[in-house]
Amino acid sequence: MNISIIIGTRPNFIKVTQFKKHAVKYGHNIKIIHTGQHYDKNMSTVFFDQFGLVPDRFFELKSKNQMQQVGEIMASLEQEFTENRPDLVLVPGDVNSTFAGAFVANRMGIKIGHIESGLRSFDREMPEEVNRILTDEITDIYFITEPSGIENLTKEGKDPKKIQYVGNTMIDTLVAFEEKIEACPVLEDFNLVENDFFLVTIHRPSNVDNVEGLRKVNHILNHISKSRKVIFPIHPRTKKMMLEYDLFSDLEASENIIFSDPMDYFQFQKLIKSCKAIVTDSGGIQEEATFRQKPCITLRNNTERPITTQIGSNVLCKLSIDDVSAHIDQIEAGNWKKGEIPKYWDGAATQRIFEAINQFFA
Repeated sequence: MNISIIIGTRPNFIKVTQFKKHAVKYGHNIKIIHTGQHYDKNMSTVFFDQFGLVPDRFFELKSKNQMQQVGEIMASLEQEFTENRPDLVLVPGDVNSTFAGAFVANRMGIKIGHIESGLRSFDREMPEEVNRILTDEITDIYFITEPSGIENLTKEGKDPKKIQYVGNTMIDTLVAFEEKIEACPVLEDFNLVENDFFLVTIHRPSNVDNVEGLRKVNHILNHISKSRKVIFPIHPRTKKMMLEYDLFSDLEASENIIFSDPMDYFQFQKLIKSCKAIVTDSGGIQEEATFRQKPCITLRNNTERPITTQIGSNVLCKLSIDDVSAHIDQIEAGNWKKGEIPKYWDGAATQRIFEAINQFFA
């Protein structure tokens, strides 16, 4: 079979690194199509360099407006599928490129497989949630990372025969590159001691696109940094908003808060593996922290990855200094749950996807 994989953002890249490697064993030809949704060096190119992964097609988007970008992606994919029609289109995740790829494939009568299907935050104010729901409505085969995906799709009336519990392909990448992660010198580069620093990432619009949220973020960072060093690979939008509201200079002056540009994959994974705990509002980091069994405080009211809180090492927390402080005290006292690694988060999810594809198209 000819299979096209549509990727557009950094989290997508991490989910597909093992597909070309395993495709040969199953007799399939993989084409990776990069929509250009994330295009700068720190958010895109450096990841491909590290993974040894070269997209077969790359679209250079002309528009910066989100809706215009989606339109450009769809037009480019329609042309690509007309010239090189695949038998199956795989769309990972929940970003605009995910939905755009699924929509074009559906309109052209091409089968769709959704990687990370069935995840739900039940918060339709999140653009990602709408992308997940719309993509699953037109998907032909659903690849599930955790039991909630099966439950959600079943409630939505999806055909159980098309629901395949395969595990988490993001963990496949962690396992495949473990030696390079371990060898990464990021701790030495930033003068960090293993298990003696906190890792922070905050970028969601609900947390950083308003001055009230940013002030709370500042209070939280100042509190955490009183006892340990904090490393904060800061998202470009978060830094822009902090500068706009004149909230960056005070944090920058703190001796215990270390800012950096967005990290490459090996650097960031070494920080997750080596930190005392994580404070984040990311989706994927909840999963990586659960796999590493690291305490993770997620500054959100909901999560589309409930297994990370049900059996993993993650908790949800309001953007509140009092609530975060209470969790930090638990961590420092050694009272945090260790958590379990979920079923099929073992480095073999990509292979299970190919087995399911072969069975589906037999």
